[in-house]
Amino acid sequence: MSDSEELVIYPIPSLVATILNRERAKGSPLTEAEVIEIRNSCPSVAVPIDVAEKIDAERGYKDIDPERCWEQWQEARKSLV
Repeated sequence: MSDSEELVIYPIPSLVATILNRERAKGSPLTEAEVIEIRNSCPSVAVPIDVAEKIDAERGYKDIDPERCWEQWQEARKSLV
């Protein structure tokens, strides 16, 4: 299977945007458990890697990795919150 045929799970809307909106609604930082719950319940699709890269390019940013969402959210929130 080539890279373009390998599927990745891709949250729609982006995971970082969903987490940011939930944190703003809460009015305080989310816990790791809350971030994991958001990741586990967010709508997602399976797309080829090249399609995911095109979506990232259209959005203008690369989403955080669902497998590393807590760590990457901690980094992303520094510039977003």
